[in-house]
Amino acid sequence: MRRLDQLLANLGYCSRREARDFLRAHGVRGGDGARLTQPALKVEAATVRIDGEPLDHPDGLLLLLHKPLGLVCSHDRREGPSVYDLLPPRWQQRNPGITSVGRLDKDTSGLLLLTDQTALVHRLTSPRHHVEKRYRATVDRDLPPGLGEVFAAGTLHLEGEDAPCLPARYEALGPREAFLTLTEGRYHQVRRMFAAAAGATVQTLHRDRFGPWGLDDLTAGQWRILPLDTWSETSTRT
Repeated sequence: MRRLDQLLANLGYCSRREARDFLRAHGVRGGDGARLTQPALKVEAATVRIDGEPLDHPDGLLLLLHKPLGLVCSHDRREGPSVYDLLPPRWQQRNPGITSVGRLDKDTSGLLLLTDQTALVHRLTSPRHHVEKRYRATVDRDLPPGLGEVFAAGTLHLEGEDAPCLPARYEALGPREAFLTLTEGRYHQVRRMFAAAAGATVQTLHRDRFGPWGLDDLTAGQWRILPLDTWSETSTRT
């Protein structure tokens, strides 16, 4: 059971201060069909209807987004256009807020997960859970033979870091194009790994898989809602 005003505020319908006016302006009803008018009333979220509609994902959100180039994964408006601009305005007012599961930089496209479940963010980003992320990279020079062994060894050091990268899986797609699958997410890791191992500069970078999920038929800028129970630790272990 939760206070009605807190529930509405957490789901982005209004602030707690605005709740009384919101209840006057909308037909908010409980499971028995009775009109709800008192902000402090304790309610079961699953039974509440607003103008005949159920509450908007009261148990939380997990989204799969096809991130376009040119957008940042930040709530700071000073950093420029953001992936959050693609979401419904109400979702941007949720508390806890929606955040990305890891980040893709402005010049990287592809699969990005977004959620308001902080525990899920930790499970999906912690290296100890071995959640694989696959990237397709094109670089500015021919890639040398033996690069797969270098990435798989778990001994590659990135500039400025003491700990080596965890083993990664490499698949050549052409002289200057490859898949690289990681289970960690360091800052600009794919770009830095190709620079450290091959002296190559990544020109295009696209993530097409994250754990068990792929982009399927989503085009850039589109997203779909995932059930919160679709991920399990055992489904993504290497």
